[in-house]
Amino acid sequence: MAELRLGPLLRYTDGSCATVWVETSAPCTARVRCSDGAGGEAPTFLVAGHHYALVTVTGLRPGTAPSYEVLLDDTTVWPLPGSPFPPSVIRTPAAGDTVRVTFGSCRWAAPPADGKDRVGPDALDSLATRLAAGPEAGRPDVLLLLGDQVYADETSEETRRWLAGRRDLDEAPGGQVADYEEYSHLYYESWLDPEIRWLLSTVPSFMIFDDHDIVDDWNTSASWLADMRATGWWQERLLSGLMSYWVHQHLGNLSPAELADDPTWAAVRAAPDGTDALRALARQADADPASVRFSYRRDFGRVRVVMVDSRAARVLDEDRRAMLDPGEARWLREQVLDGEGAYDHLLIGTSLPWLLPHLVHDAEAWDAALCTGERGERWARFGEYLRRGADLEHWAAFPRSFADLAALIHEAGSAPGAPASVCVLSGDVHHAYIAEASWPSGGPAAPVVQLTCSPVHNSVPLSMRIGFRFGWSAPARLLGRLLARHGRCPRPPVKWRRRGGPWFGNQLMTLTLRGRSAHLRLERTGPGERLRTVHEAALTAEGSGAGRRDASG
Repeated sequence: MAELRLGPLLRYTDGSCATVWVETSAPCTARVRCSDGAGGEAPTFLVAGHHYALVTVTGLRPGTAPSYEVLLDDTTVWPLPGSPFPPSVIRTPAAGDTVRVTFGSCRWAAPPADGKDRVGPDALDSLATRLAAGPEAGRPDVLLLLGDQVYADETSEETRRWLAGRRDLDEAPGGQVADYEEYSHLYYESWLDPEIRWLLSTVPSFMIFDDHDIVDDWNTSASWLADMRATGWWQERLLSGLMSYWVHQHLGNLSPAELADDPTWAAVRAAPDGTDALRALARQADADPASVRFSYRRDFGRVRVVMVDSRAARVLDEDRRAMLDPGEARWLREQVLDGEGAYDHLLIGTSLPWLLPHLVHDAEAWDAALCTGERGERWARFGEYLRRGADLEHWAAFPRSFADLAALIHEAGSAPGAPASVCVLSGDVHHAYIAEASWPSGGPAAPVVQLTCSPVHNSVPLSMRIGFRFGWSAPARLLGRLLARHGRCPRPPVKWRRRGGPWFGNQLMTLTLRGRSAHLRLERTGPGERLRTVHEAALTAEGSGAGRRDASG
């Protein structure tokens, strides 16, 4: 008899259907049965010895929230017997509903074996605890996880013991994961946490990877990639990472219509064993990144979310260096500009911040100029050394891509029927802040803001706190200008100023979007593992009645 190994995860939802993801112990038919009669079923598919199902639930009605159960063949496996949590529900939006979007990134399931810094309570655990106590109290309509859902290169003590039972950790990649089976173990460690498991079963989630889902500083540069490919372990690590990402994260990002048109999904389901078909996709993504797309778009009523792959879609050749390959850039432009007046709020999700503290931005632009040879070969070698050592590989390190995104946002925000707000949602940098953009030549009337929120559960060393606080200061801006002048860097086409932060700790941001109003709340874990509001503000004039409030930690 098949058992439930992982899940259920509630993924895509709209007014009439939803998808629910599970992993099972054996081949079976997975069924979802809702309290209002809606439901669906799907046979499992096989990848690398693991059985999964993605069930499309149909017959749902807008504006309802039926509870559901999961059956494997005819045996009920969810809810778990004796569960202390309320029933999992599938909440469907109704026209004109308020949309609440909660987001963050960078979550250790458990601190790594060599971790020395205090980690504190998990923000997602705290959110789950609050929702379990009062399911309607500030419940998100969607959870956006903006990268580093698992850490392939920073494993816990328990995981290292498990790895040591499979292979010699004195040989590369040591205590890091090496293959698909080891990636699967990371997802078990992360998603079997009782609070996380229930939260992901009842709040729809959408995800995108960042570097630690594969390895720290993934795709920093062409020379970095050449060095990795020269190792004996990198190829299997990359292919396994992309395969496990596709199964655990990417599939649920797609709508049923997109799934129906996806050739890899069709091939995996049709084969007795889908491993080869999925491995072929991973090989293709490695050899020709422009031929595989992990970015996607979701519309929640009048709110448009465009999630951008800012890792695998890069062009790394120094003379053509770009955050997004040309096809990906065209796709992003089409999604943002599709349908004049079609949305009231535009959210661009990218794991890496677009707007950084000014010193960090200028240092990355300067380093990018050095690496292109602007100051000669010796400086170029130093630039590459610094780029790797200091993790200088955000949007600012791809100056043309930074400018292109600024131009696209300007166009979207200035067009007829422009949105009331444009928000770039990011994580990665282990702190939170708000930066507001403006254009010297005149820009969108609507606010354009960078909202960065990280980590969900990770350490924030004192040196990082000091560095990012200094990065926004006036002396730092002066230092940054000197670096930019040395690199002969053009001035950025957009200006920005800090409107809030930096804030440190395990935290989540929530955008509440109602009509053309937008309200932001930042919550951080505190004593008793409770989430406490440390900042809230209206982002649009229509929401100004909400005011602005800050609270100390």
